[in-house]
Amino acid sequence: MNAPEKLKKPPRSASELTCIVRVNEEIKSIVATAFRINLMALNAIFLAKRAGNAALGFGVLSNELRRFAQDLTHHMASLRDMTSGSVGSVTGVVQQQRNSAILLQAIRLSGDGVPGVREARKRGAQRLAEQHGRLRALDLRLRAAVEETQQLVELGGVLARSAKIEAAYGGGFSPALMQVSTDFAEVIAQIKRSLEVLGKERLVKD
Repeated sequence: MNAPEKLKKPPRSASELTCIVRVNEEIKSIVATAFRINLMALNAIFLAKRAGNAALGFGVLSNELRRFAQDLTHHMASLRDMTSGSVGSVTGVVQQQRNSAILLQAIRLSGDGVPGVREARKRGAQRLAEQHGRLRALDLRLRAAVEETQQLVELGGVLARSAKIEAAYGGGFSPALMQVSTDFAEVIAQIKRSLEVLGKERLVKD
C-alpha cells in the first residue's frame, strides 16, 4: 500500500476519537433540549393555574414533565461523565500504538541487536490490549445507559400525549394548552432522534 492509499483510511483510534466528539455533541444537544422542556413545563404549570379547575389534570402532567426534564438532565450528565473518561482512554491507546510502531521499526532496523526491544514491544502490546478492553467495557456501559435513557424518554412521550388529551378539557384555555402539549411532543420526538443517533455510535470499532 503506497502513502496516498494509507492516507485514505484514518487510523482506528482517530475514528474512535471522532465518534466520541459526535457523542458529546449529541449529549450537549439533549441537555439543552431538556433545559428547554423544564422551562416549557414551568410555563405550562403557570398557564394551568390560570385556567383553574378546568386544567387541573394538565397541571399535574406539567409537573410530571418538569420532573422528567430534570431526570433526563441527570441521565445525560452521567453519559457526559462516561465519555469524558473515554477521551483519556482513547488518547492512551493512540500513544501506545505510536510507541509500538517505534519499537517495531527499531526491531526491523537492528534485528536482535538492541537488548530488550522485543520484550518492551510485548509489554506495550499487553498494555494496548488492556486499554482496548477498558474502552470496550466503557462502550457497553454507554450503550446500556442510552437504552435506559430511551425508556425514560418513552415515558416523557406518554406524558406529552396525556397532556394533549387533558388540554381538550381546558375550556377557554384549551387552544393555548393544546399548543403547549404539541410543543412538548415535538421536543420529545427531537430527543428520541438524538438518542437513536447515540445508540448507533460505537466507541470501539470491531
